[in-house]
Amino acid sequence: MLTSLLGFTLVAALLTISPGPDFAVVLRTALGSGRRAALCSALGIAAGCFVWGLAGAVGLTAMLAASRTAYDVLRVAGALYLMWLGIQALRSARRIRTAGASEAEAPAAVRERSGDGAGARPVTPLRALRTGLLTNVLNPKVGVVYMSLLPQFIPHSAPVIATTLLLVAVHAALGVLWLGGIALAVHRARAVFQRPRIRRRLDQATGGVLLALGAAVGFETAR
Repeated sequence: MLTSLLGFTLVAALLTISPGPDFAVVLRTALGSGRRAALCSALGIAAGCFVWGLAGAVGLTAMLAASRTAYDVLRVAGALYLMWLGIQALRSARRIRTAGASEAEAPAAVRERSGDGAGARPVTPLRALRTGLLTNVLNPKVGVVYMSLLPQFIPHSAPVIATTLLLVAVHAALGVLWLGGIALAVHRARAVFQRPRIRRRLDQATGGVLLALGAAVGFETAR
């Protein structure tokens, strides 16, 4: 069992650090709403791993793999959600630009009262948690990967559900550590990232990435 656990940990670590929707969502949340909300997004993503782990243990991910219609419905829903997040990021970048232009034209006294003029709308930790959860749960590829990967690391004599949850817990813990580290790094460099021009560019970049990921998922033609 120890050998299987170590082998899975290595594979899960490689999956965790691979760029994808989770990374973009946590980065976007850290930039717009701070460390606490970004950590809640990471926890929501980890919770999504457990949802898929339990679904795999009871055979729901097998249904997704067997039914093209079920897979496509979830895939399109996930694609639309990612694209909606991307649009939100681009709208935030536009607000920052508009606020910056208004601030430049305003008298100094008005600028002092208005704050940094970033124009951002921070999300609550609960909403960030929900965003992270939905980002993971609406991605059918996570379920398919779990279905194909986890059985390879479950010994024949081990209880399936308990071992599945143990492996998922390892993956979730790695995800929280990695994404939490990103959130903390962004928080430490917050003074730099909150500069309107840099913040706007980062919002544009993350928005573009989320739109591209959503489009890639939406126009996927083969599993």
